[in-house]
Amino acid sequence: MNQQILLKQIERPRNPSAEDDICWFFDSFGIENGRDINHIAMRIILYLLENLPETRGIPVEQIASGLEISSPKVNHHIRNLIDTGIIYRQKKKIYIRGSSLRSMVQEIRKDSIRIFDDLEQTAKELDGNFGISDR
Repeated sequence: MNQQILLKQIERPRNPSAEDDICWFFDSFGIENGRDINHIAMRIILYLLENLPETRGIPVEQIASGLEISSPKVNHHIRNLIDTGIIYRQKKKIYIRGSSLRSMVQEIRKDSIRIFDDLEQTAKELDGNFGISDR
């Protein structure tokens, strides 16, 4: 499994509105990049969240229709969001990871800890190969 976890330390807005908080939250995960000028990725996640109580998984066509965006464009952003681990696809439906934004962050935190544990173990082995001892 290839997963990219991108975290940006961005100063949180002072006296933020709900919209400012949402933008800061998604910017911190690197979801809002310069090329997504229509904020489609964020709109997809918000659509999933808004429909979360009613249904867990939503077909791409329903997301595209609800956001009035073409299915290919929605699919493009969904592939990128899947790579980040924020959403996942199962049986032609799109799901937000976890049952809330908080649980999504907790799951991604666990993923990052596993990645760092693997990196640390490999670094230790490589240090040994180079004759470098722990200091």
